[in-house]
Amino acid sequence: MIAEWIRRLRFTGIGERKTRQLAGATIGCQAFILFFFALTAWGLENAEHPDGGGNQSLYLWGGLGLAVLCLYASASMRKSIGIPLGWVLQVATLLTAFIAPLMLIAGLLFLALWITALVQGDKMDELTRRHTPSDRSTA
Repeated sequence: MIAEWIRRLRFTGIGERKTRQLAGATIGCQAFILFFFALTAWGLENAEHPDGGGNQSLYLWGGLGLAVLCLYASASMRKSIGIPLGWVLQVATLLTAFIAPLMLIAGLLFLALWITALVQGDKMDELTRRHTPSDRSTA
């Protein structure tokens, strides 16, 4: 079973329809988590350094930048940049745990959803190919 998942897992290229839909939805939802991470990190840093001596702007704009990149990756699933950018964003989301430790849970959950979307989307695409007539002009 693990070997099948690894075989279906893709790191580059363009997935077929269901793979693109599932991966795009996953990374699109991840944008909301990163948006709220940006606000939380900004607020926590602002509370620690009310005089403005911390990294408030970096956390806010960095988190918002990651959220925008998630939306771009979601929209780019039809291009060859979509899936590799999705993997980079999975790593970046895990790295946000160094700023807000509870982001490790969110990062691991979205990594699991991302892997599941790629693997199950590939399975769904294969089943669609198998059960769709190859000659559609007979109708």
